[in-house]
Amino acid sequence: MIFISILTLIVAKALPVLNTNISSVHFYRSTSIVFIITAFLSINSLYLETIGTGIGIYSGLFHVTQITQFIETFFYVIVGLVLIGWPQIITKVNKVKYYLTDKYSTDYSLIILFSSLGSSLLITSYDLISLYLSIELQSFGLYVLSTLYRNSESSTKSGLKYFLLGGLSSAIILLGSGIVYSYTGTTNFESIYILNSINDFNTEYFLQGLTLGLLLIFIGFLFKIAAAPLHNWSPDVYDGTPTIVTMYLTILPKIAIFMFLLEMCTHFGILFSYEQLSINRINFPYLETFNSFLVESSIYKLLLISSIFSLIIGSVLGLSQVKIKRLLAYSTISHIGFILLALLINTEQSIDSFLFYILQYTITNLNLFLIILALTYTHKFNSNNLINLKYKDLLINKPLPLFSLKDSNSSNKFAEIISYKYKDLNYLLDLKNLFFSNPLLSLCLCICLFSMAGIPPLIGFFSKQFVLYAAIQNGFYLTAILAIIVSVISASYYLKIVKLLISENENENENENETKTIKDPSGGESEKSNLNQSSASNSNSANKINVLSLSGLQMYLPSLTDLSFIKAVKEKENKNIIELTNVHSFLISTLTLILLLFFIKPSLILNSTQLLSLSLFNT
Repeated sequence: MIFISILTLIVAKALPVLNTNISSVHFYRSTSIVFIITAFLSINSLYLETIGTGIGIYSGLFHVTQITQFIETFFYVIVGLVLIGWPQIITKVNKVKYYLTDKYSTDYSLIILFSSLGSSLLITSYDLISLYLSIELQSFGLYVLSTLYRNSESSTKSGLKYFLLGGLSSAIILLGSGIVYSYTGTTNFESIYILNSINDFNTEYFLQGLTLGLLLIFIGFLFKIAAAPLHNWSPDVYDGTPTIVTMYLTILPKIAIFMFLLEMCTHFGILFSYEQLSINRINFPYLETFNSFLVESSIYKLLLISSIFSLIIGSVLGLSQVKIKRLLAYSTISHIGFILLALLINTEQSIDSFLFYILQYTITNLNLFLIILALTYTHKFNSNNLINLKYKDLLINKPLPLFSLKDSNSSNKFAEIISYKYKDLNYLLDLKNLFFSNPLLSLCLCICLFSMAGIPPLIGFFSKQFVLYAAIQNGFYLTAILAIIVSVISASYYLKIVKLLISENENENENENETKTIKDPSGGESEKSNLNQSSASNSNSANKINVLSLSGLQMYLPSLTDLSFIKAVKEKENKNIIELTNVHSFLISTLTLILLLFFIKPSLILNSTQLLSLSLFNT
């Protein structure tokens, strides 16, 4: 379904007849519908009786099980909802309402289709060849997606850094796959597990090569999910990319990688639980009968070290951040520490908590980024800032060709000019005093932050509780205590955001103090300070720029000679030019209610994750 949709959209974008008549709004809407339909098709496959133990497809390259189908369904639904967050500009010209997006929305839809196809294949990968091809298909889409805004210097810089470091991690995965193949002579995961479980075949030479290869594969995947200490690239990349792109990078690629790691750790027996590790150390002290245990203990130690580093670094370094997306990047690293802790314990209870944590992490982050985007779009419109300086020079000095809003290419260019002033909320101070201007969105944002901090009775509290309970039950006492401490530390920077939301704006008080009359030495009073004079000159220059910008728009849109557009722009002053769609608002309210009211009816999600974890250990 996704592959057919990719071909269809490529043809629609390539043909001039269709490209000029189809609006960019239709592209991402149709893409969202494609993902929802694909999710329903994945649900139908869960009712197959033979899928219980798994079905091998394409000569064993992929392996479909109940858990992979469930996660794929959830994955497709989330991708379809992510596309809802793209900004939609609603403007009226000559009493005609136009729904516009910028020129990047079409490319955004196609790239997400490519990357999502790679993620879907990665979840069901059952061979080293399919593994590498899937992760590369996903990664190439992410590289292009991070540089989607080609005119942005920060986006280009972040995309280049992501490409270089992502290519390094892919090379590490390929090197590990090559080493495993050279020592085993096969690329199929089940065959590798069978060779590892045969005691007569397990020589020290064979196990050293297999352990090295698997370690490199796991290191490459830990690099891609930004697990500490391989996390340095993620804050820079997330901060440099636009928020609509960061939302996809933060959530969806990690789901596919975590589910693949789960399949390797449970279905193929790569890990032991804590109790099994202790028993094996006592009962099999000799290397000849204990060789197969060396592979499992190496992966176990790698995940444990990465989990501890992620918990510490994600919580401590997040305290010093002043930018929103960098803080959320370190918050994600801290959550990755909890997920890895549940994964390495490897019991039915821990895998249940692992799946539940991924579900709540995805829902919470999706709602959080949708709220941040909504706060960005609902900023007050100011006609003085209508045209960026680059566009002002372009409009005033160089006449541009004529175009009409009915043409899709022209409307995209028009929408780009109008929406260029809408910058992302980069700094935490940008959130200051937003509660008084937009209380509902600010309240939803506070609920998401409380859930991420693990405050009861929100869903984030239960996810951390399940992981900590599984850790304590299996002897991870020190790690559980560390996780509790870092949760308290991370809650401090979540509460800092809440404090900024409800803090009063001090600019008005400062302006009042600065404009007070100042007595001169002669006893008289000067009614204007130098600051007031400078502010007056700035306002005059802004008015000049405004007049030039509007005249440039008139030259850019010569078909609107009756100045109706300029009048419409002036009427939009202090109003919203980008309005939230009904679906965007409904999605925020629904996800917020899920976070808030989960404790009332938790059985639906908990029963699903429990059945999936039982299916892994009973097949």
